[in-house]
Amino acid sequence: MLNKLQHKYALSHQGAKDLIKACFACTFAYLVLMLPVSLLYFLVSDIMNGGVSQNRILFYCVGVVVCLVLIFMSTWLQYNATFLATYVESGIRRITLAEKLRKLPLSYFGKKDLSDLTSTIMTDCTSLEQAFSHYIPELAGSIISTAIISVSLFFFHWKMAFAALWVLPVAFCIVLFSSKVQNALGRRQMSVKMACADGIQECLESVRDLKSNNAEGKYLYSLDKKIKAVEKRAIISELGTAVFVVSGQMILKLGIATVALTGGVLLSQGNLDILTFFMFLLVVSRMYDPMQAALINLAAIIAAKVQIERMNEILDYPVQNGALQLNNKGCDIKFDHVGFAYNRSKHVLQDISFTAKQGEVTALIGPSGGGKTTVSRLAARFWDINKGKITVGGMDISKVNPEALLSLYSIVFQDVTLFNNTIMENIRIGRKDASDEEVLEAACLAHCDEFAEKLPHGWNTQIGENGSELSGGERQRISIARAFLKNAPIILLDEATASLDVENETMIQEALTRLIQNKTVIVIAHRMRTVSGADKIVVLKDGFVAQQGSHEDLVNQEGTYKRMVQLQTKAQCWTF
Repeated sequence: MLNKLQHKYALSHQGAKDLIKACFACTFAYLVLMLPVSLLYFLVSDIMNGGVSQNRILFYCVGVVVCLVLIFMSTWLQYNATFLATYVESGIRRITLAEKLRKLPLSYFGKKDLSDLTSTIMTDCTSLEQAFSHYIPELAGSIISTAIISVSLFFFHWKMAFAALWVLPVAFCIVLFSSKVQNALGRRQMSVKMACADGIQECLESVRDLKSNNAEGKYLYSLDKKIKAVEKRAIISELGTAVFVVSGQMILKLGIATVALTGGVLLSQGNLDILTFFMFLLVVSRMYDPMQAALINLAAIIAAKVQIERMNEILDYPVQNGALQLNNKGCDIKFDHVGFAYNRSKHVLQDISFTAKQGEVTALIGPSGGGKTTVSRLAARFWDINKGKITVGGMDISKVNPEALLSLYSIVFQDVTLFNNTIMENIRIGRKDASDEEVLEAACLAHCDEFAEKLPHGWNTQIGENGSELSGGERQRISIARAFLKNAPIILLDEATASLDVENETMIQEALTRLIQNKTVIVIAHRMRTVSGADKIVVLKDGFVAQQGSHEDLVNQEGTYKRMVQLQTKAQCWTF
């Protein structure tokens, strides 16, 4: 049962247990609220049977106190079991989602955008907070307590009980039968929400380009349409839910009428006493109120299915597994007839075979779209290949835990990601336990000292979101400093010097020369002067290895490399 609840509502094991406790707490609270009705029934009975004696007055006084105490206790238990437990579970759910995202292969993130994942962790979790603090426990409590009360009513008078209860299954069936409609409306609403969130994020990220091209008016017009679509879809979803919920609530109202009519007929026939009739009127007036709320809760639970499915999509996605212990002998990286596709319809790599040897620099070049960046990502097992084999020191990387494997790698990405923190802490990402002296040493190797010491607070200057206070070259040097600090045996450089001027590029290359001693280095670059000094050059074209060898070998061969050198030489001679 716990496992079913965990998957059905995207809960942790403790969250599933707390949900059951909350349901029983709500049931107890609703049953306790019927005690005053019972007390009133006995009071009316005593009045009709000759008055209330002194002892009975004491009984009712004690009964009132007991009812108040029990109502207080049940409310306190219900609050703790629903609200407090839900807040704890909400935190666990967010951490669980974030932890699962950390373990997912990058292939998953290629199918999702940032706003979608952010919405799942924040907005969807917030929506489910209300579902688990209000809707589900209260619905279960209403149904269980009503079932208990309903059974007891049949012991008093089965005809009156039937008159009071026939509306319940009818009302619930109306709402239940709306589940397909509500799910469809919910998915459409989520779709326009995501389109709007994507539009807002894109607008914020590209506001500089929009202004520079005088395109902000047109873009904001399309964004305004997306915002209005969210409003329109929200109204349609609310209307779709209200049609079924209000219909169910109207059916419930008929229960009071049928109890009154049935009771009146039975009373006139002498088949029902006035006290029982009064008791049924009291019970149904109290019983239908929580059931009306239960119908709303049921509709809300059905609507929450979309958010739960989005969470389960993350939680159920297969992770990359493997051995935690590394057994590589050296750090030669070997690609053996590797094939890879981001999706089945288009293969990026067809048949890639080469070896990047330890102690050497292997450069990957070729036309755009040839698979250079993909090869470097596959070497670090950011994705799993479709065919062939990749080994590091003879160790098959597909059988190694990705986090354990990445301990062998220092990577400088083409797109640098920095955090809104100091320069020191951004570099310390490379190795969290590094001392300040080690961080500064790595920073100086990457020539970060040239700009860091000119900033207002030096190395402790806050650099803004994603390094917004720095230039592109300065941001890239911080990324390179991380690689120096980590000092791993394998280095992947993806356009590591693309944003640097010639002088800084030369200095970085000199520093890299010192860093790569006895290490495996794979460099992706477009500038011929960057790769000309590499020990081995692998030319990738259309998913195949078109050529491989040293600069001197390849420049004397007819082929892609020689043509690229000629074109770049010609481009360097171009003037206005």
